[in-house]
Amino acid sequence: EVQVVESGGGFVHTGESVRLSCTLSGFTGDSWGVGWFRQAPGKEREAIACLSSPDGTTTYTDSMKGRFTLSSDNAKKTVYLQMDNLKPEDTAVYYCAARPFYLCSAYGVFAEAMHYWGQGTLVTVSQ
Repeated sequence: EVQVVESGGGFVHTGESVRLSCTLSGFTGDSWGVGWFRQAPGKEREAIACLSSPDGTTTYTDSMKGRFTLSSDNAKKTVYLQMDNLKPEDTAVYYCAARPFYLCSAYGVFAEAMHYWGQGTLVTVSQ
């Protein structure tokens, strides 16, 4: 069974950092693409970034560049989203999604390209 599981959300204060994890299970091989997305209360879903394995190619949505950084541990099939200098407007449910044998596009991060989605993890940033 294929599963995508996020973890690491919680409550933080403005200016603090959080690292979210996305772990894949049931994926065969070492080629996959993972995207991170978020949805704030009352707002549409936003794309954050995408990472391809095994080469580690990353793509970031322009508005997310600078404070958000992707990394991965391919042996653990885990992708990390490091979020720094958090602001109240970063409060959202953060979702991880994945697709086997997917190379992230250089032109953007596309939710419709993903096949498997996690349940999401809530990050709340207080003032």
